[in-house]
Amino acid sequence: MIKRNVLQCLLPVLCVVAMAGCAATAPVQYRSLDSTAQLAPNPQGQNKHVPFYYAAPDAQLPRYTQVILDAVTVYGGEDQQFGKLSAAERQQLADYMQAQFGQTLGQKYVLTSVPGPDTLRIHLTLTGASASVPVVSTVKQVLPIGAVLGTLKSAADKPSRTLGSVSYAVEIYDSQSNRLLRAFVAKQYPAAENIPASLGALSAAETGIEKGAKTLLTQLE
Repeated sequence: MIKRNVLQCLLPVLCVVAMAGCAATAPVQYRSLDSTAQLAPNPQGQNKHVPFYYAAPDAQLPRYTQVILDAVTVYGGEDQQFGKLSAAERQQLADYMQAQFGQTLGQKYVLTSVPGPDTLRIHLTLTGASASVPVVSTVKQVLPIGAVLGTLKSAADKPSRTLGSVSYAVEIYDSQSNRLLRAFVAKQYPAAENIPASLGALSAAETGIEKGAKTLLTQLE
């Protein structure tokens, strides 16, 4: 009886959690990126994680075996999407991005600091992020985990205001000619049923960074 009353009281909260993704902020074609002029709406419109994209038609990314990973830049343009995140929190996410992308790229490429004919240079720009709202973890503590998961799964792979996210730009160059080979703007976030990602304010954004690093490997093929 007590659990039923608790569920009835929290049902409006759960509905907000499940539906909040409908109003979540989408990345924009940031005006102050080096690749802004080349970026265009992604022709693969179904890919909501990568809304803006550019690819040089003759780029042959698979031939590259080494990568120079620039220091991650925290975007400072007026169209940044950090909301209320502090400068320290932004830098924390940038440092986490540097570590995660470096570690993941190192699984396939030799990381180097020397330009060469078989070397890419990858520049990452952290353009936005949001912190998680603790409502999800609060509900988890009150209700059985199955009830939480059952409600949240309906919002899987949809951005939510209660679950944090990260937005960033990737610019990939030939390290010798400095020619832009590929660029895109991306947004990543955990699946709605990923409860651990909701437990810390920046945990969801960090999970999005981890997903983005892994996805980049496939995007370089």
